Amino acid sequence: MHSLANFESLMGKPNLYAHGCNGFERPKEECGVFGIFGQPDAAAITALGLHALQHRGQEAAGIVSFDGSQFQAERRLGLVGDNFNKRNIIERLAGESAVGHVRYSTSGDTIMRNVQPLFAEHSRGGFAICHNGNLTNANTLRKELVKDGAIFQSTSDTEVLLHLLARSKKRAFIERFTEAVLQIEGAFALTCLTNKKLVGVRDPLGIRPLLLGRLGESWVLASETCAFDIVGAEFVREIENGEIVVITKSGIKSYHPFKKHPQRPCIFEYIYFARPDSIVSGKSVYEVRKNMGEQLAIEAPAEADVIIPIPDSGVPAAIGYAQKSGVPFELGIIRNHYVGRTFIEPEQQIRQLGVKLKHSANRSMVEGKSVVLIDDSIVRGTTSVKLVSMMYEAGARQVHMRISSPPITHPDFYGIDTPDQNKLLAANYDIEGMRKFMGADSLAFISVDGIYRAMGHEGRNNQHPQYTDHCFTGDYPTPLTDKNHEEEPHPSLLSEVL
Repeated sequence: MHSLANFESLMGKPNLYAHGCNGFERPKEECGVFGIFGQPDAAAITALGLHALQHRGQEAAGIVSFDGSQFQAERRLGLVGDNFNKRNIIERLAGESAVGHVRYSTSGDTIMRNVQPLFAEHSRGGFAICHNGNLTNANTLRKELVKDGAIFQSTSDTEVLLHLLARSKKRAFIERFTEAVLQIEGAFALTCLTNKKLVGVRDPLGIRPLLLGRLGESWVLASETCAFDIVGAEFVREIENGEIVVITKSGIKSYHPFKKHPQRPCIFEYIYFARPDSIVSGKSVYEVRKNMGEQLAIEAPAEADVIIPIPDSGVPAAIGYAQKSGVPFELGIIRNHYVGRTFIEPEQQIRQLGVKLKHSANRSMVEGKSVVLIDDSIVRGTTSVKLVSMMYEAGARQVHMRISSPPITHPDFYGIDTPDQNKLLAANYDIEGMRKFMGADSLAFISVDGIYRAMGHEGRNNQHPQYTDHCFTGDYPTPLTDKNHEEEPHPSLLSEVL
C-alpha cells in the first residue's frame, strides 16, 4: 500500500513502458481506466495506477474523487507524472473512492473539455465516467439527443452516455444505467463513480479489457494487471464480456443484461497495447510476444548475422525470433527515453531529425552485418523507411524487415487511432511493393493463423473468431452505425436483452 508520504518519490520515476512516446509510426494507443472504492488515499493510489497505465495514453490524465459529501476533479493535459506528482494536488482530491483516466484521443479533439473522467450532476447526484474504447453509434445518438434539446459540453463520444443516463425514467440506478448502456454500440470498458457506488462495465464481446482486483478490504478496477502490481493490489478476475459490476459498502454485485456472446478481446492487446508484464485473459503478454517472434522465425526465416528489435515493443518478439532461429540477439538500435514530444515540437529543423532524436544505430552491432529488424506492426510505413535507412547508414550489409503482426489492411473503429484505409501501407501495396517502399532487402509478416498459433490456438476459427482482428481481416464484429448509416443496418449485438 502506498501512502502520500512516498507518493511523490514514486511518481517522479519515468515510466519506461510508455512506448507510445517513442515517436514510431504504429497504431496509437487506446486509453486506460482505473477505479478504487473504500480506500484512504484513494486519489494517490489512482494516480499510481494511472502511472502504470501511462503507455495506453499520454495526451491527458484526470481523476475524480468523492469525499462523502462532494466530488472533486483534477483533469490535466500531459503525463500523469507531470501533473499528479504534487502533494497539494492529491490532497485536493479527498475521499475514499476515485476513478481515473489516461487518454489518447480516438474520438474528440485533445482539448480540456474532452479530458476524462467526464462529470455531471444528475437529478439523483453526481456521476463521473471513464471510457476506454470507442462507440460506433455515438454520432447517431448524439444527433438524436441534440434534436431533443440536449446540450453537449464536449466532442467526446463518451458524453453520450451521460445524456442517456440523465434521460432515463427508470427508478433504480442499475435500471437507468443498464438502459443507457444497452443503447450504445462498439467497444467500451467503463469505470464510473457515484456518491455510493463504483461501477464497471465491459462491452458484450469484451473487446476492451477491464479487470477486478482487491487491495485490503477495497475493490479496484483497472485496464491491466500492471496497475494492480504498482499499488499492491491482488488480481481477482476479469470483468466478463457483457458484465456490469456494482461495488458498494455492502459488497459487489454482478449483472448480465446483454445477450451472451463468445468473448472476442482485441488482438492488439497482445501485439502492442498491453505492457509486457501484464496478464491478459490468463496469458502473459511477454510470453505471447515471444511466441509471436518464434512463429515468425518459422514462417519467415532470414540468413542474417544479428537480430535487432525496434525498441521497446519489438523486443520480446525479437528475443523469440532469435531463440528460434539461433541468430544472436543484439540491441542494434538504442532508444533515448528522455526525449519527449515537447522537445521536438518547436523548431522545424529539430523535427526534421525525426527518428534520430529518439533512436540511434549502435554501429558496432550493425556495421558489415546482415541484420533482421523486428517490429510489431507497420501502419503508414514512413518510419520503417527511416529505420532501414538508419541501418544502411550505420554500415549494414543487408537489412531484412520482419513484422510480428499480419499486414494492417483495415482501419479500426473501436478505440485504436488508425488512419483511413487509403493511408494504410498494406491496403495499397502487396508485400513486394511495401519492401521496395521501405528499401529493405526482404520483408515478411506473420500470418493470421500464425499469430493465433502463437496464442495457443490451432489457427483462426473463421466461423467463430477467437479475437477481434478486423485490422487484418476486415471482419468487424459489431455494427458500424455511424460509418455505414446509408447501408442496410447490421443486427445489433448490443440491443438484445436476456
